[in-house]
Amino acid sequence: MTRYLVAGSGIAGAAMAKVLIAADDDVTVYDRTDSDDLAALADMGAKVVVGEPDSTAVVSAVEGADDVVVSPGFPPHHSLVRVALGLDKPVYSEPELAWRLRPADAAPWLAVTGTNGKTTTVTMLASILAANGLRTEALGNIGRSLVDAVTADYDVLAVELSSQQLHWSSKLAPEYGALLNLAEDHLSWHGGFDAYAHAKTAVWRGGTCVGNLDDPEVSTLLKAGDRCRIGFTLGVPGPGQFGVRDGMLVDHSGPEPVDLIAVEQVRPAGRHHVANALAASALARSFGVTVDAVVEGLVGYEPQPHRNVLVTEVDGTSYVDDSKATNPHAAAAALEAYDSIVWVAGGQLKGVDVDPLIARAAPRLRAAVVLGADRREFVDSLRRHAPGIPVVEVTRSDDEVMDEVVTTAARLASFGDVVLLSPAAASYDMFSGYAERGRRFATAAESLAGLNRP
Repeated sequence: MTRYLVAGSGIAGAAMAKVLIAADDDVTVYDRTDSDDLAALADMGAKVVVGEPDSTAVVSAVEGADDVVVSPGFPPHHSLVRVALGLDKPVYSEPELAWRLRPADAAPWLAVTGTNGKTTTVTMLASILAANGLRTEALGNIGRSLVDAVTADYDVLAVELSSQQLHWSSKLAPEYGALLNLAEDHLSWHGGFDAYAHAKTAVWRGGTCVGNLDDPEVSTLLKAGDRCRIGFTLGVPGPGQFGVRDGMLVDHSGPEPVDLIAVEQVRPAGRHHVANALAASALARSFGVTVDAVVEGLVGYEPQPHRNVLVTEVDGTSYVDDSKATNPHAAAAALEAYDSIVWVAGGQLKGVDVDPLIARAAPRLRAAVVLGADRREFVDSLRRHAPGIPVVEVTRSDDEVMDEVVTTAARLASFGDVVLLSPAAASYDMFSGYAERGRRFATAAESLAGLNRP
């Protein structure tokens, strides 16, 4: 019997604790404050420890554990983690635990990581795998927990992995792994870009490595590896690559290039989603999926919400929800998709510089409405790089903030403009997450549309 200390009682922590309790392991669950979730786990048989992470009771719980499994949000500099590492305790999180729990005949993992595009790529991949008749599901930061899924009856798993999850891994080695892109994000969590990028490369720890040849960082790392390497590009692919030729996505992994689908058939629209479709195709074809299944899976793919989605049109102005753009790299893709933009931006920048994004996007901006904790950084950068456009700073943070944002954006917009919510920042300063932010934007835009109907 292994003695586990589970740090965190949220979604990931509770899932880990329940699986370990069911396996008759000795489980202690830690959280800083008491909650109904902790009480429920105690009723199932877990011991519970509550308090500051460096308190005597918590340190004693760490000392008594064989393994410490943490929710992905626990950074390397967290007090409990430092205590555990100082005592030479193994520290890891849910995907690593799932990998260790998988049976000998477990379904292989087709894993995806990157700064942006993970969920879209994984759900595209699951659509392709299902079109091939395989029992599969998109998992990781979406869907059911990995610790539950690894013992279920699947043929293959499409798995999204974040940098935090990969950081807390050592044995996890997906049979197929894709790295979509690398840009500054979560730097305060990892302590710097090099550590962040190194964590991402753990997706290639297993077998076949898929990488973005158009991303200089990814391309360099991909070429340095010694495993089977497959690149994808928005340019014309060479032998062994996936790319675009004459308006078609192309698979050149075999002797001759094979057309997949037209660029205009990729949903959601945008060059970055074409790259996501190529990555999903490369993973699926490497696994042995047919060309017909790739085509069927991509054509039938239903886009995930809050990713460059048209919400409504009012008086010739389009309102687009790209709330999932929680960093500048993600926002850049949406900002490049439109020619005349009233930009809704702001939130928590997580230590990332927004200046390069605004300098590049400035020619497309007609106005900006800025909100959130780090809005001054947006305002200052807009004044430097787009001094001729109106910029409105919304200072309120209550439940009606998005109503004011949308009505302000509507006043600034002209016929043919796009009011684009692509915040380039996280949302937790004002919302429960990017999904709530997007829903509130959509609701406000749809209300605006209702007010303008005869």
